[in-house]
Amino acid sequence: MKLCILGGGGFRTPYVYQALLRDTGSPRVDEVALYDVDEVRLHAMVAILTELAADFPDAPVLKPTTDLHRAVEGSDYVFAALRVGGLEGRRCDEHVALDLNVLGQETTGPGGLAYAIRTVPVMVEAAKVIRDLAPNAYVMNFTNPAGIITEAMQSVLGDRVLGICDTPSGLGRRVAGMLGLDHTRVQMDYVGLNHLGWMRRVMYDGRDVLPELMADDDRLGSMEEGHVFGLDWIRSLGAIPNEYLFYYYFNRDAVRSIVGSGKTRGDFLAESQSAFYDRASAAGNGVAELWRETVERRSASYMAEAKGGTQDEPLDPKERETDPSHQGYAGVALGVMAAISRNERQTMILNVRNNGTIAGLPRDAVVEVPTMVDANGVHPMTTDQPDLHQIGLMSQVKAVERHTIQAALTGSKDEALKAFALHPLVDSVSVARDLVRGYVDRIPEVAAVLTR
Repeated sequence: MKLCILGGGGFRTPYVYQALLRDTGSPRVDEVALYDVDEVRLHAMVAILTELAADFPDAPVLKPTTDLHRAVEGSDYVFAALRVGGLEGRRCDEHVALDLNVLGQETTGPGGLAYAIRTVPVMVEAAKVIRDLAPNAYVMNFTNPAGIITEAMQSVLGDRVLGICDTPSGLGRRVAGMLGLDHTRVQMDYVGLNHLGWMRRVMYDGRDVLPELMADDDRLGSMEEGHVFGLDWIRSLGAIPNEYLFYYYFNRDAVRSIVGSGKTRGDFLAESQSAFYDRASAAGNGVAELWRETVERRSASYMAEAKGGTQDEPLDPKERETDPSHQGYAGVALGVMAAISRNERQTMILNVRNNGTIAGLPRDAVVEVPTMVDANGVHPMTTDQPDLHQIGLMSQVKAVERHTIQAALTGSKDEALKAFALHPLVDSVSVARDLVRGYVDRIPEVAAVLTR
């Protein structure tokens, strides 16, 4: 089987390739096309993957290329992980908003909308290439904001596109671990949009074990969500929120923390990843270990503003939750591939077309819910309807996402203004106008899209 990775020079690629190396099932991937517009990153990534494959005589063949058509042609699966505008674009996503005292974050709030506006046209064109050159391929989208990008690509490829985020599955796995249960035997009742959802039940042998965790101060308090949201607020909700809901429930705290730290996540990554690729290009042996060291630093400061640290001084590793079995995005993606290609039926939390699963949202809206995957494709599972506050927030954000897609596809600044102004984390139409103006002025890729 052929796997194409769009954005193959990116930091997630080694995770995917390591999972492929250890995959012993049949059929298995024997060719990996790495597509990236940056030849320096591609060269460094090939060196890393080659080192990782040293002890695997049957490692999938690597085919790096800057030609999208060559990469996609004949693919059975496509992983999409592009960053349009690079890390400088991400820095601007954050700083334009923060300069207006509005949340500056990659996927949540106005920064995520700016990221989507410049990314949707690129991903829709990629979807058309996939439709023409690999019409039977399934596309697993990692590109953020994952819900928006997945919904835009589905306009071309339908249900063969699904979005992957490991945060909900990781939450369910950690809940099981806290209770000493086998995470492979739990069923998770989760509902939401990407980076906006709630774990409502965790079923084990027909019993909801989540109340047991909720009642335990020590166990709940030792989870990152307990630290981020506080035990009283989690118990008031009656569900464990996705960690990204920190930016909604504690918006002012988040903005104050990011501004006060003096360095955004994008600032940190621009420095650390630029240094990594410079060193990797000059390195001989040991480039894979260099990648591991950089990833450890990168992971340590993830969502630092919510967890009591900063980008320069993240939480001490001993205070962070660790899970050596955690395979993240790669594990979820490989699970999808195995379920489809080998009919190894699995249930995972994925970003898929609603199709009536959540009554308050359009049928073609992308939602993040438990989904059964088998050789026939992806099938969102029936779920209890969200509470009123949940469906209200989901509906408003979904409306924002749809205006964002329209702005990206039509070039309309009016649609962009609606997206920013209607977002619950933007508190003024005047601020929304300043946001649109700021992103157009500072990010060339946004200016190239919003032309009317």
